[in-house]
Amino acid sequence: MVECSTVCLRRLAENRVEEMRFGRWLANPKVRLAAMERELNEQIGPRVAGLHVLAIQDTSEINYQAHARRTRGLGTVGNGRDRGLFVHPVLAVDAESGACLGLVGTQVYARTEAAAANYRDLPIESKESLRWLRGALTAKRALGQARQVTVIADRESDIYEEWDRLPGPGFDLLTRACRDRALSGGGKLFTAADAWPVAGRLELELPARPGKRTERTATVEVRYGVVTVKRPKHGSDPSAAPTVTLRLVEVREAAAPPGEEPVHWRLLTTHAVDSLQDALRIVQWYRRRWLIEQLFRTLKSQGLDVESSQVESAEALKRLIVLALLAATHILQLLGVRDGLMIRPLDDVFAAGQSGVLTALLPSLEGRTAARKNPHPPHTLAWATWIVARLGGWDGYPKSAPPGPITIARGYARFSTLCEGAALAKYLC
Repeated sequence: MVECSTVCLRRLAENRVEEMRFGRWLANPKVRLAAMERELNEQIGPRVAGLHVLAIQDTSEINYQAHARRTRGLGTVGNGRDRGLFVHPVLAVDAESGACLGLVGTQVYARTEAAAANYRDLPIESKESLRWLRGALTAKRALGQARQVTVIADRESDIYEEWDRLPGPGFDLLTRACRDRALSGGGKLFTAADAWPVAGRLELELPARPGKRTERTATVEVRYGVVTVKRPKHGSDPSAAPTVTLRLVEVREAAAPPGEEPVHWRLLTTHAVDSLQDALRIVQWYRRRWLIEQLFRTLKSQGLDVESSQVESAEALKRLIVLALLAATHILQLLGVRDGLMIRPLDDVFAAGQSGVLTALLPSLEGRTAARKNPHPPHTLAWATWIVARLGGWDGYPKSAPPGPITIARGYARFSTLCEGAALAKYLC
């Protein structure tokens, strides 16, 4: 999938027989999602040893409405009408460099029932929101060799049971607040920071969001402090602690341009925040969450186009999506090391026999000047990514914009073809 930049079985297979074999494998009930996740867990463990890892999780819908007539076993997606599935991956990211370390695990599920009338009062075990706890527990299990793990998620993950059950030594949470929770001693969470002094200011580069905001640099004020939130009255585990003490880091834009919605983040964490430096570190870690948005873009329209798959059954589609997520993660791993800020070995992504092809290609891709030379240590992942990006059409100049996921995917597809040519040449000779 990485090599061909597609999930289409017909394009992945060399012939009709192989296409049928791929289809039978995806439809085989003995291929279990739980076993696939265990394999992911085993692969990621050694890569994170001794590191502080951000376990970033989020949910995205996979819309198959275009193929709804021939698919079976699907549920509804966010609009309540279209047919499809939901995917909830956990991505491991190095806290210091922001490099993608790999896919920790994923949940793929169909929403087959509407929310119950008393949904708010149900225990977390009976809610779809349980996926956030499952994702965090998967990270705790799979990333045991890491020095420290911080689970990062957006507002949907602001669940009291998470704050109560999950934190422990070397395992912390960082979530953008969603609910204006009651505080111990009176008051509400969303107004808690109003009385705190501004600890510092920070400039944030905000990418454009069509229809929502233009690309701009926002100057924000940072406040931080300690809050003790009370257990909600409805739907929470009655055996949970009556209060939990957290740190709140508020990031608020003082003067947004006319017509633009100001930035306002309320970041809750179990990490200690005792200084402005600590608060800014929390903001930096939270901003790493955007990497999972890149994962979804690579998985869907701007990469592998998983929503165009012709696979018909929901169970087969679930297996296909897990494989596609792994392929999209490989592309992100190349993106994450492209600047050389983190040294990762080639075998994170590349097979042993591909190193020689990379070495042979390098002289034809480098220029005569120092600016056009591969600047990374030989036989590292960053070194290989430079070569793949050049194959994808990047000009290689340090002053140029860094290669994006589409360029990387295009270059990897061309590299794969060259590897096949090298293997064929070896056979013929």
